[in-house]
Amino acid sequence: MVPPEAGPPAGTTVPAGGHRRRRSFATWRGRRPFWGGFLLLLGGGEILLTEQASISVVLQAGAGGVAAYVLPLIMAVCGLLLILNPAQRLFYSVIGVLTSLGSWVTSNLGGFFVGLLLGVIGSSMAFGWLPDQEPRRPRRFRRRPAAPAPAPATAPAPASAPVTDQPTS
Repeated sequence: MVPPEAGPPAGTTVPAGGHRRRRSFATWRGRRPFWGGFLLLLGGGEILLTEQASISVVLQAGAGGVAAYVLPLIMAVCGLLLILNPAQRLFYSVIGVLTSLGSWVTSNLGGFFVGLLLGVIGSSMAFGWLPDQEPRRPRRFRRRPAAPAPAPATAPAPASAPVTDQPTS
């Protein structure tokens, strides 16, 4: 006799293949500074693309030409390493912000400010990411705090006792 395959408990639903992959990707993404690394990678790519612009658009040419390609490459590599190796996020984010700021001088004003801002914001997000923090819940799934219980009503003062505002001495 062949034992039945171990499946989900009765009464539960199994998500379809796409939902399972999306959920597992979201879980993987939540354990690393994904968006910070992605923005840093995007900033490096944007600066590299502005280096390929026509010569009438290029603001700086000459001896800084090598650095104009090296710094965005370092930014892109730091962005990838932030995603793939989150244990070293502090080092990669510091190097990422320094190369982003260095691109101001070497790479068409940091890819016309867009790549510079993407790199600085992404590096800052990765630097501030905390690995042991509980994931945030969407607002619709948060529990609202219970309303405080109404205070018990106090009994009024007896009618026979006179109420005076002056001290009796």
